[in-house]
Amino acid sequence: MSFLADRLARVKPSATMGITALATELKATGRDIISLSVGEPDFDTPENVREAGIRAIQTGETRYTTFDGRIELKRAIVDKFKRENGLTYDTSQITVSSGGKQVLYNAMVATLSPGDEVIIPAPYWVSYPEMVLLCDGEPIPVACSQNNGFKLRPEDLEAAITPKTKWLILNSPSNPTGAAYTEADLRAVADVLLKHPHVWVMTDDMYEHVIYDDFDYKTIAQVEPKLYDRTLTVNGVSKAYCMTGWRIGYAGGPRELIKAMGSIQSNSTANPCSISQAAAIEALNGPQDFIPVHSKRFQERRDLVCDALNKVPGLFCPKPEGAFYVYPSCAGVLGKRTPQGKVIETDEDFVKYLLEAEGVAVVHGSAFGLAPHFRISYATSNEQLRDACERIDRACRALQ
Repeated sequence: MSFLADRLARVKPSATMGITALATELKATGRDIISLSVGEPDFDTPENVREAGIRAIQTGETRYTTFDGRIELKRAIVDKFKRENGLTYDTSQITVSSGGKQVLYNAMVATLSPGDEVIIPAPYWVSYPEMVLLCDGEPIPVACSQNNGFKLRPEDLEAAITPKTKWLILNSPSNPTGAAYTEADLRAVADVLLKHPHVWVMTDDMYEHVIYDDFDYKTIAQVEPKLYDRTLTVNGVSKAYCMTGWRIGYAGGPRELIKAMGSIQSNSTANPCSISQAAAIEALNGPQDFIPVHSKRFQERRDLVCDALNKVPGLFCPKPEGAFYVYPSCAGVLGKRTPQGKVIETDEDFVKYLLEAEGVAVVHGSAFGLAPHFRISYATSNEQLRDACERIDRACRALQ
């Protein structure tokens, strides 16, 4: 009999973390590796935010805080939701955790009973279905094809809803595709949800500020106020403020849910890092002018990568509306042979070939629930991206 819990048999390790770890190991052996597998801005945390963290250390803000976030940080989050999303919360409707991932997990622990279903548009961030499984729920992936812009169609949502459906997870802009839902897209989804009052909505808005081409960003409770009372609006400081390692995520939602999530956090991790909270207050309340500058840089990189990959035989790369990922199709290389005679049968075979042949680390699309694709993070320098695209082109042209 295994000592480990039965639920672990249902859960897979993160594919993105696995590829990143392998790339790091290969680099340590002296291989020339370009890793495009991790989703992390390459810009430094803004100076005023770093200084706020240093100041917190120097002034002794190094003790426990309220288990689900300082009141000053909750007030800053309330102001952010009002200012940027037109959503009105009070501080009793706000929770702060050690990263957006903990917010999502707390919500699932608080609400899922065995057999409860969670609708997850695919491609999806790799952790969504695994979190559901860890909470004894049932992930229900709904394929969102390239032809539909990788976005959930209302008729597909309608078909997926059952009496056991507890949540819909909506991630816009999306990891891994960069697809973003317009106001009209969200209205169509909301119209379906209004017919099913037992289904709640968990929005993952982490890439809200990484948008391009004058995209008009909206979140679903903003588009349909009737969903406000059953929506958990999740966000964080990691992407917009280049604070991935500071680990601060937050959410606004109904008091009963927020209280339940707080009960879980108070008995698991308790408060997020006090120093990170001080830095997050400065991030949300301080200057925001660098955000569009960063987005412009990311847009240049998106265009560079899309233009280069669409010249590669066998690949097709749609242009995303946001985030810092592209999700190209590699259908055109399946069935071809490598110079060593191995047949490329799947997108996982293809990404392994890229790593072995040219030292480019990307993540296979099957890990995100939709094949045959692969994800590239372009949160790195233009020079590295050009080099990586040249290597990918060389690898594809070597296939027979």
